[in-house]
Amino acid sequence: MAHYELYGDDGSTDGELCPRCGDAFLADHGDRKHCGKCSYTEWE
Repeated sequence: MAHYELYGDDGSTDGELCPRCGDAFLADHGDRKHCGKCSYTEWE
């Protein structure tokens, strides 16, 4: 059972891919975006 949907009906995503590793979506934590794979972080 998925708690979220990655792709819309047209195959698009709302998530932003990591600019460093490109394999994972960035998690939005409100004050920052974080990649769980390579630990890349963008502070807002």
